[in-house]
Amino acid sequence: MTDGGTPSSNGSASSPDEAQRFLRVLRVGGLKPSLMETLEAGGALVLPDDDRDEVLGRHADEIVAVVTSGRVGVKADLMDRLPALRAIVHFGVGYDGTDAEEARRRGIGVSNTPDVLTDAVADTALGLLIDTLRGFSAADRYVRAGEWTTKPMPPLARQVSGSRVGILGLGRIGGAIAHRLEAFGCTIDYHNRNVVESSPYRYHSSPRELAAAVDVLVVAAAGGPETQQLVDRETLDALGPDGFLINVARGSVVDEDALVEALQSGRLAGAGLDVFAHEPEVPDALRALDTVVLLPHVGSATVQTRAAMEALTLENLNSFLADGTLVTPVFQPDQKETR
Repeated sequence: MTDGGTPSSNGSASSPDEAQRFLRVLRVGGLKPSLMETLEAGGALVLPDDDRDEVLGRHADEIVAVVTSGRVGVKADLMDRLPALRAIVHFGVGYDGTDAEEARRRGIGVSNTPDVLTDAVADTALGLLIDTLRGFSAADRYVRAGEWTTKPMPPLARQVSGSRVGILGLGRIGGAIAHRLEAFGCTIDYHNRNVVESSPYRYHSSPRELAAAVDVLVVAAAGGPETQQLVDRETLDALGPDGFLINVARGSVVDEDALVEALQSGRLAGAGLDVFAHEPEVPDALRALDTVVLLPHVGSATVQTRAAMEALTLENLNSFLADGTLVTPVFQPDQKETR
């Protein structure tokens, strides 16, 4: 705390009031270390990954808010055990690990951290696209292995500039990706749940139709049941043997088994992946392919972005505890007494 009584820059609690501000909050799953420290310093409880009964048996009736990640989330069975739960606060833009419709049905509010990670994820998509088409990671491995003096040069790569690129999901992140690709002279098409009336890009009525019209398909759609394996075998076949897939959304949006088969058989030229169906597990077949660039879900992993995500997560939590509302809601909680 500063002399004026405001929180210190790292958000830690150092006064009696601060040390108790999160007493009715439960952390579920791992988060950014400094965020976990702030929650713990404010008295938040932690739900163990293994034996949950001890914590829930003693405190379930007290918990009004959960802080979690989009990957871990809160399922209906945990909601059943938290009768006073009124808000689920997510660290991240995704919230597919949470049964959001069940939360809405119960009047539990859900928040995420939109906008603050848009640029970082869009930058990642562009980096993956360039790396995948140009084969830079494979070329790096070639040099590091000392093969420049012993083996033929790597095969010629594909030019990024002037490519036809399809954006699957033209939301905040998809729009930012498209904007960056315009500087490369790329032709941009898209598919979205709804037509974006203000968009200058050409709309396609299905992922398959979009894939058939482009050289590169960039997946930026939200995760969750509605987009489960939206990029299926037929869509990958429509992209074709000269096509590339880039995924910075969620692994669940792509049929991973079909993707592996398409890459192994040469029915797809390559892929750049920041996300996977069963993270952190990555199929051996993908790791064995030089035509695939693999990242460990680091789309938003910059110092600036993660700090902004942490700040917005705490802003949502503090707002809810103060007056029952969320700052960046997916939907607000039903208005009931929270204090």
